[in-house]
Amino acid sequence: MSIIKRYKNNPILRKDNVPYPVATIHNAGAVKFNNEYILLFRSHLLNGRSIIGIAKSNDGFNFKVSAEPFITPAEEGDFKIYEEYGVEDPRITFIDGEYLITYSAYSRFGVRIVLAKTIDFKNIERVALITEADYRNVVIFPEKINGLYVRLDRPHTGIIPWSIWISYSPDLIHWGNSKIIIMPTKYHWDEMKIGPGAPPIKTDRGWLNIYHGVFSTMDGSIYRLGVALLDIKDPSKVLGVADEWILQPEELYETTGYVHNVVFTCGAIPEVDGTVKIYWGGADSVICVGEANIKELVDLCLYKSRNPL
Repeated sequence: MSIIKRYKNNPILRKDNVPYPVATIHNAGAVKFNNEYILLFRSHLLNGRSIIGIAKSNDGFNFKVSAEPFITPAEEGDFKIYEEYGVEDPRITFIDGEYLITYSAYSRFGVRIVLAKTIDFKNIERVALITEADYRNVVIFPEKINGLYVRLDRPHTGIIPWSIWISYSPDLIHWGNSKIIIMPTKYHWDEMKIGPGAPPIKTDRGWLNIYHGVFSTMDGSIYRLGVALLDIKDPSKVLGVADEWILQPEELYETTGYVHNVVFTCGAIPEVDGTVKIYWGGADSVICVGEANIKELVDLCLYKSRNPL
């Protein structure tokens, strides 16, 4: 039985809910804004390239998609060059009175991360390209630590399986002091590659990081979700990585679609009652939501843990 309780009316969004032509709707960053739930989601256009749309809800379950996309590839400057193949998989962090959005920008030069910001989810400002190629899955912590901004990311490499790193910045633009903190484990559910999912959630026992892990089978790859716990004062210190996954593809809308056997999260919203709403893309085709108890996720990291490296 999954530690995440799926919403009974999943999927909560399908491509037919989008009022402009798209082939998919999935991988949504999530946040609360003015007592409203906001999803920034990825959609494939009918040419196969991706844009980012926006949907809003009063209860976190029933969403309405806005009439126009929220982010489309830039039409000028360096952003145009590096976004020519599409924009994907946004994450959202509220810090310093602004909502920071990180998303993947694809081009002939590889994939880089763009940092953008908004204060109203109507207007968006691109700030900078904050990685070289090839990076994905950048999530920014919701507060500074020791005076610095902190992020988790996943650079691509051919030397080791793709892993989770941590980096620091004084200004959100210049990043460094990077360390690898979590690697895949051989013949484990996440042995092929891992990457940060939702921005870290602060708990009384550490920063809770929901991540995705991939396992290769004779029938293709399976994307699952797991959790890790990082030290509050020094998040490069891993307190525990849950040995077991917390969600795997089981429902038809997760096992069959644009990419089979995928659950992939970019956003989670903690609630005052100690639960967290986790949003995930099912089979790269639909958006789903489920709820979990934060304490149970933390306990899984601390008491059923594996070696992070």
